[in-house]
Amino acid sequence: MNTHDGSNRRSILRPGSRLRPWIWTGGVIVLIIALAYGATLFVNEPLRRYTEAKMNRAMKGYTVHIAGLQFHPVNFALNLKGLTVSQNAHPNQPILDIPYLHASVHWKALLLHGRVVGDMLIARPKVYMNLPQMRKEIANPTPVKERGWQEAFEAIYPLKINVFRIREGDITYQDQGPFKPLHIEHFNFHATNIRNVRSREHVYPSEFQASAVVFGNGHLSVDGRADFLAEPNATFIADTTLDRIALDYFKPITDRYNVTVDKGVLSAKGQVEYGAKTRRVELREATIDGIKIDYVHTASTANAEQTRVTQTVQAAQATGNAPDLLIRIGRLHIRNSNFGYVNRGTNPPYRVFLADTDITVTNVSNQTGAGIGTAALSGKFMDSGTATVDVKSRSTNSGPAFDVAIRIAGVDMSAMSDLFRAYGNFDVASGQFAFYSEVSVEHGAVTGYVKPMFKDIAVYAPQGEDTSLRHKIYVKIVGVASKILKNRTRKEVATRADVNGRLDNPKVSVMQVAVRLVQNAFFKAILPGLERETTEARENG
Repeated sequence: MNTHDGSNRRSILRPGSRLRPWIWTGGVIVLIIALAYGATLFVNEPLRRYTEAKMNRAMKGYTVHIAGLQFHPVNFALNLKGLTVSQNAHPNQPILDIPYLHASVHWKALLLHGRVVGDMLIARPKVYMNLPQMRKEIANPTPVKERGWQEAFEAIYPLKINVFRIREGDITYQDQGPFKPLHIEHFNFHATNIRNVRSREHVYPSEFQASAVVFGNGHLSVDGRADFLAEPNATFIADTTLDRIALDYFKPITDRYNVTVDKGVLSAKGQVEYGAKTRRVELREATIDGIKIDYVHTASTANAEQTRVTQTVQAAQATGNAPDLLIRIGRLHIRNSNFGYVNRGTNPPYRVFLADTDITVTNVSNQTGAGIGTAALSGKFMDSGTATVDVKSRSTNSGPAFDVAIRIAGVDMSAMSDLFRAYGNFDVASGQFAFYSEVSVEHGAVTGYVKPMFKDIAVYAPQGEDTSLRHKIYVKIVGVASKILKNRTRKEVATRADVNGRLDNPKVSVMQVAVRLVQNAFFKAILPGLERETTEARENG
């Protein structure tokens, strides 16, 4: 009986006996974890100071501050809070603010491939830069690669980063003046397989994706591959999509180049490649809708404008048929837009413009092998007459080459009164204007002709202007001259002037226009008619 009771007692105690070692083991593990986490309370602050100092030693021209650091020994993870980077020249506003950064072992690479690499997440970062800070960045002679950004972030975590993520980033550029800031929000970025073996040209083993909301209503998405370890710079190829990007946000930038931009949205799809030996930008298709662009000339910026023209021509010549650069536009459509030229260097200032403009550009490239590119434009000149422009372009070793044909007809000349007042000091009450031109550019030389035509002109002295007898006589002469120079059969004033010169300084001589005017209208039209009338009078007499 007792034996039976002892046997039962042992059978009851046996499960507990089996669990006892595991309980002890678990307790030891918990104790070790507790001690480890307790130890981190004394490690976190020295590690924070060490990481902050190491980042600052790597950075050139910037100062890093870390508000807090937490190290997790069990999963070998690191959390940073309140990391800021300030530009030493303008330290009041940090250019980078990271509320939260997490770095840990990339467990997938460890378990599947046996590689000990890191995984870094940056959450809700804010990048801010204003005009003084931007100018300092541009003027900095140290290349971006040598300013220590990569070394500073590698100092945060001892393992090489294999996965890099940005969540809900925010980027702002604030210019001086009453301009809307350039603002990109909800920026997300994900790159994997960063720590790859060195790759051959055109091989991009690392995948990355990016997306963002641009300027409130626009969207950006990028899907590509990269070689982040390529030397001397990372290389990549990416498909990029832009949707409804508001273009007037670039006004503070374009204004510095005498270009004002109002309204307009851009949608585009294309591919960009930046390789070790190849650079390629291909715009497959793009649409710009409802934009208004004016080029504004002023007396104070005349020299700067000429310098920019020269620089643009030189840049175009340098990229023409360059072996390591491909630029191509498959199809660009600009619709419902307005383009103007404003001259503020005259009295009064005037604006010449095209309204309701529709432009289609196809197959434009800097490479000769790409074939012929075309552009077709239609619109309303001065919002009244019809205007068409046809362009055929090609690339040569000496730069771009193209042929342009312009046809403008039926323009109400009263809409051009400011132009006539600026150059002739008289107003036009009525009349029609037409313009025809064909110009070719090749090997830096410009050749062609311009042919303006005027019909049924009525001029008068502008009210509130010079009312002297001398000016009244001048206005009267202008009106009489337009009648004298009329073609007797078509009742219009016409002339043709040759255009010739270099691409960086094409010119049409004012004297040449005047001489051609007299030759074409007077000698070729009036004199034959006068001779005919004289002959008829003699015969009748």
